[in-house]
Amino acid sequence: MRTEICERFGIEFPLFAFSHCRDVVAAVTNAGGFGVLGAVAYSPEQLERELCWLDRQVAGRPYGVDVLVPGRIDRAATAPRGRLIDAIPEVHRDFVTHLLSKYGVSTGRTLPPGPKADELGRRVTHTGATGLIDVALGHPIRLIASALGTPPPVMVERARTAGVPVAALVGTVEHARRQVAAGADLVVAQGSEAGGHTGEVSTMVLVPQVVDAVAPVPVLAAGGIADGRQMAAALALGAGGVWCGSVWLTTEEAETAPVVKEKLLAATSLDTVRSRSRTGKPARQLASAWTTEWDTAPESPGALPMPLQMLLAEGAMARIGEAAESGEPGARELANYFVGQVVGQMNQVKPARRVVHEMMEEFAAAVERVSDITRS
Repeated sequence: MRTEICERFGIEFPLFAFSHCRDVVAAVTNAGGFGVLGAVAYSPEQLERELCWLDRQVAGRPYGVDVLVPGRIDRAATAPRGRLIDAIPEVHRDFVTHLLSKYGVSTGRTLPPGPKADELGRRVTHTGATGLIDVALGHPIRLIASALGTPPPVMVERARTAGVPVAALVGTVEHARRQVAAGADLVVAQGSEAGGHTGEVSTMVLVPQVVDAVAPVPVLAAGGIADGRQMAAALALGAGGVWCGSVWLTTEEAETAPVVKEKLLAATSLDTVRSRSRTGKPARQLASAWTTEWDTAPESPGALPMPLQMLLAEGAMARIGEAAESGEPGARELANYFVGQVVGQMNQVKPARRVVHEMMEEFAAAVERVSDITRS
């Protein structure tokens, strides 16, 4: 395939793969696509090590980094003094303790110690993200993406200096215009079907509207894309390529926890929900006892704003994950992860390279079918 996106980024296929797992990123890049490493889970020091590893593995082939920089965060995250963990209300701590007890999860520390908690929470502030941006731009990356909110001026300015294009994820046409005005060189139009933070507009509706609104800025389609047929549909809507995340969660290389991977493989497309229960912002994830309790239980205090809910949830999920892997049934009910509605197609573990090649074969077949129709 030779498209404008392929030419611009030096890739064989216009397939961008978002993953928190460096092995997936390397595998997709080496298979002819474009791997993008999600950096929110890393400290600057950890990210430096991951990118050094990637540089060796891809040997000059293109890859990118995605940084979470929300447009709005809770005031507690900007406080110059104090610990973020101290800003979590007691009622929310008690509710987590209640959930663990209700589902028979053995008790233990559900929140990381203060310094680690602060580090985790502050990574999703503008100040915290700056350190990750600096590390990323110190490597030969070919793209840096702002995953949530308008890319801050510091990202755009430093990326421009480094000659690295800036991408931004959007869920509405208004967001897309705002991102381009802020300096985005590439827009990822992400429909509500996608895993993680999403809006309410479907991919089929969103993509052509965004393409028209920001032309000639190139657009990638995201949400509900896990095979070549969906990729062909995205390009038919005017996208220059696709951005996929969920499909890599059940690959051989993925670091997805075994219990969660098992649940993903068994899930249907009806088994996901948009919930604030993991991060404080609407994020599509696998429906579980965790989402049900936070979203519908009468005693639920409701989700906190980002990053406080993320701090609370991730601390609890670390304990839940340990218990689930040790066989505790209640913990298995609570366990979940971010995933899109394409989870219904993710029913087999495959190498990431095979996923790429199968998508390209399906894409070619889909295009041929449409060509046959137009020739008839």
